[in-house]
Order: sequence, then C-alpha cells, then structure tokens
Amino acid sequence: MPFLELTNVSKSFGTSAPVLSNVNLSIVRGEFVAIVGYSGSGKTTLISLIAGLTRPDTGTVKLNDLEITAPGPDRGIVFQNYSLLPWLTVTDNIALAIDQVFPNHSTEKRAQLAATAIATVNLTPHAHKLPRELSGGQRQRVSVARALALDPQILLLDEPLSALDALTRATLQDEFERIWEKDKKTVVLITNDVDEALLLADRIIPLTPGPGATLGPSFQVSLDRPRDRKALNHDPEFKRLRALITTELLGYGERRKSTVRQKLVLPDILPENLDLPRTDRRRPLRPSEIKEETVALNS
Repeated sequence: MPFLELTNVSKSFGTSAPVLSNVNLSIVRGEFVAIVGYSGSGKTTLISLIAGLTRPDTGTVKLNDLEITAPGPDRGIVFQNYSLLPWLTVTDNIALAIDQVFPNHSTEKRAQLAATAIATVNLTPHAHKLPRELSGGQRQRVSVARALALDPQILLLDEPLSALDALTRATLQDEFERIWEKDKKTVVLITNDVDEALLLADRIIPLTPGPGATLGPSFQVSLDRPRDRKALNHDPEFKRLRALITTELLGYGERRKSTVRQKLVLPDILPENLDLPRTDRRRPLRPSEIKEETVALNS
C-alpha cells in the first residue's frame, strides 16, 4: 500500500497555464525519492502540495491513506532558505516549533526533544548561538533539526543545499545520508543535481519542464549503501544511471525549444549619407518629410 500517493494532480495559479498537470506519484514507507528537474519546472509547487501549503485544482494528495488538506506536523519541511528567526538562538528556534506541536509535553520533555535534534545534526556546541553567528551550512542544519524535532512521518527537502558552497554541500549530503540510515524516514528530495540524487536516493523521478509539468519515468537506484562519492565516480552502474537520467532531462530541454518566425519591419526612415563630409550631411528623413518642389527655369 502506498504511503504517499498523488493521483491525477494538477495545479495552476490564476488564469495562467497549469504549473503541474496530471501528476501521479506513489511512494512506500521508508523510501528516499528524489525529484529532479529544471529550475522553474514546478518542483517547489509539487513539494508545497505534499506539505499542504497549497491545494491541487484537481486530483488528490494522500499520506497514509488520509487526504492532505492543510499543513501538519506529520510532514517536516526544509526549505532552500533557512527560515530562522534571527533574534532566537538555535535552541529557541527549534523549541518554538516543539512548543507548538507538543504543548502538553512537560518542559523537561520538550527541552530533551530540542537537545536531541540539535545533537542529531552535530550542533550541540552551537546551541546557544544566534543565526547570524552561524555559517550557511550550520543554519541549514538548524532547519533540518527543527524538522526532525517534530518526529514527522515524512521529510520534505526543497532544494535545501542549492545555496551552499560545494564543500559544505558535500558535508550536508553525508549528514542527510546518516540521518536517513538512522531513522529510515520517508524522504522526498527536490533537487536539480543528478549526482546528488544518485548519492542519496532509492529512486529518481525527472519532472518535465512546465507549463503543465508532469513526472517522467522512474529510475531505481540499486547502488549499495553507504555510498562513497569518490568510489561512485568509478562505478559502472552510477555512470549508467547518470547518463540515462541526464539524457532524459536533456531530451525535455530539446523538446522545449521552438522556432520563432517574426516578420522584420524596417524603420520608415531614409538614412543619412555617411559618404558625405559631416558638414554636408542632412539628418535622417522620413519619406513623409520629403517635399516635392517645381522649379521653373528661364531660358
């Protein structure tokens, strides 16, 4: 039985063409699925539908056989930006979410949940710091810890590493791998990086370009875990999958191209004669400005 299921989902905004059209997706519990696609293809709209931040125009989105109609603590989401309150410490940013979701827990229990989440992302020495005192990678770890502290059924990652430098990104990729191995939570990762998807996911699904984007064929990733990025570069299966998925995405890009024919209309103006000396040139004239004169000559 699917744990997360999208059936014939379409979404548009206003009177514009649909962003997503006829999207069907089925994910089993504990699966790590990556959705890859071009920027602007509708990936964030898709994750917003799963998170309950927006409703589909047609179709249904279900989690554990219950229709998603609004945001809820059963879905933890990590955005591309950190979404931290700048005047609160690491602990207080996480505690704010915990207090909203678990108001009946004791003070000690809520403090323990925050401390455990912070330790999970290796930020215990920085628990007292404000966001401005943290690096970009550390701030993103706080966002991950805040989502994990709520013990969601599914973790939604909306391009969480795209704003980070390559070294920090690689470090956090390893953190996501470690966290997933520990709890085996269901994860949906939105990314435009095929290598990142192959490093982390069990299954990769391309999203076609919009408008009217939909999901393409699914690619199963059977690479052994834990995955070492250095070793993967020499793995024949990794190379095969990367070529297949990249070719699929490039094919979308080719089909997206179109030829535009436009009639060239020249300006209604007579150019000046550049062969004449500058002092003898007249300004450019429109044909309507040329006056015909009749000159009579006496012989």
